[in-house]
Amino acid sequence: MKIPAHASALIDAGPEYLTTLFQRAGTLSPDNRIVSITKSTVIRGGSTGSKLLLHVAYESNTPGLEQQLFVKFSRDFQSKKRDAARYQMDLEIRFANLSMEPGFPIIVPTCYFADFHSATGTGILVTQCIPYGKGNTEPQHEKAKDYQLASPLPYYESLIKSLATLASESKKNGMAEKISSLFPFRPEQLDVGARQTDTADGVTRKVAAFIDFASHYPDLFPDHIRSNKFLSRLEVEAALFQANQHRVNAFLNSNTDLVALCHWNAHVDNAWFWRSESNEIECGLLDWGNVSQMNVAMALWGCLSAAEISFLDQHLEHLLELFVSEYRFLDGNNGVDLLKQHFIVYMASMGLAWLLDGPVNTLLKIDGLETVENRFDPRIQENEAARTQLQILTVFLHLWSRTDMKSVIENMDLQRGIN
Repeated sequence: MKIPAHASALIDAGPEYLTTLFQRAGTLSPDNRIVSITKSTVIRGGSTGSKLLLHVAYESNTPGLEQQLFVKFSRDFQSKKRDAARYQMDLEIRFANLSMEPGFPIIVPTCYFADFHSATGTGILVTQCIPYGKGNTEPQHEKAKDYQLASPLPYYESLIKSLATLASESKKNGMAEKISSLFPFRPEQLDVGARQTDTADGVTRKVAAFIDFASHYPDLFPDHIRSNKFLSRLEVEAALFQANQHRVNAFLNSNTDLVALCHWNAHVDNAWFWRSESNEIECGLLDWGNVSQMNVAMALWGCLSAAEISFLDQHLEHLLELFVSEYRFLDGNNGVDLLKQHFIVYMASMGLAWLLDGPVNTLLKIDGLETVENRFDPRIQENEAARTQLQILTVFLHLWSRTDMKSVIENMDLQRGIN
C-alpha cells in the first residue's frame, strides 16, 4: 500500500484513505470510519521531516478515539538538509508500532498508523496530538527553563521512572528477543550527526578556544567554571581523557547490563505531565526519533543535561538511585556507583565532542553578546538554541569541575574487570 510523503498528498487522499490506514493498523474498527477532515495545519519544527496537525470527525465517536491528530512525515521537500535525515525515522516507526502492542510498559502518544519505506526513506507516523494546557494536562515545559518550575524534582522522578521502566522491560524474556531484532545495539550509529573523533591535540585546541571565549564573555558562566584553577585542570584532564578514547569506548560498550531500549533525549520538553488522583506527577514520553538500544547513561544524560546545576548538586545521586531501583538489572549500591561512573564518562566523551565549540558558535551569532549580563537575558532565553546549548555546556563543565576525572580515567579498566 502506498503511503503519502507530504501533507498535501495525505489531505488530497481524504477521509476514506485515512479510514483505510487506521483500519489496516487496527486502530479503527471495521464498522466505523472517518467522515471528514475538518481542519489541517502544516507546522514547522524539529530537526527532520514535515509535520501536520489534523482534526477529524468519525462516524461514531467511540471513547478513546482522538479527533486531534499529529502527523509526522520523514520527508521534507522544502529542505534538502532536513530531507537528508529522513532515514532517522525508521526506528521511530518501529517503536510506534511496538507501542501499539497490548501491555506496552510506559505511556507514549497513542499511535493510529505508522509505516516506513526503507528503499526511499519515506515514512509517516500518525498519533494523538497531546493537549498541552487542557484538562489535566500541564502546559508544555520548555527545555532549559527549569527555573520556571516551582519544584522540578517530581518531574524528573517521573521521567526517570519511565526511562527505567522501559529499559527494564526491554531486557526481560518476553521482550528482549524482539527488541534485539528491531533495535540492535549499534553504538557507532548512536551519535546523531556523528563527527570525526578528535585527537588529544584537537581537544586541547577546543579547550583553548573555549577559555578565550569565556574570558571575553565571562558573565555567561558561573564563577567556578571560568576560574583559572578549573580551566587549567580542564586543559590537562581533557587531553588525557581524549588520549584514552579507545578505552572510553570499550568501557561504555562492554557491559550488557547497562544496554537497554531507551529514549535518548527525554528532556522535559519531550514529555507531557499531569497529576494522578493521588496528586503525583506522571508523564508520557514523545518524540522517539533515533530510539534504540543504548548505554542507559546516554539516556540519563539526555534527560538531565539541561537541568539547573544547583538541582543536580542536590538530586543527581537520588535520581541515579531511583533509576537503579526501577531498572532491576544493576545491584544496589554497587549498581549506583557503576551507573554514575558510566554517566560521567559518557558526559565527558559527548561534551568534548560537541559542547566546547557548538554552543560557542551559536552564542556568537547573538547581536550584542558583549552586553549580555547573564543567561537570563531575553536575547538568550528567547533563542531556544542559544538557551539550551548554553545550559547544557554549563552542566557539562559544572559536573566536570565536581569530578576527579583522572581517577575516573584510571578506574575504567577496573570497572570492566581488567587488571
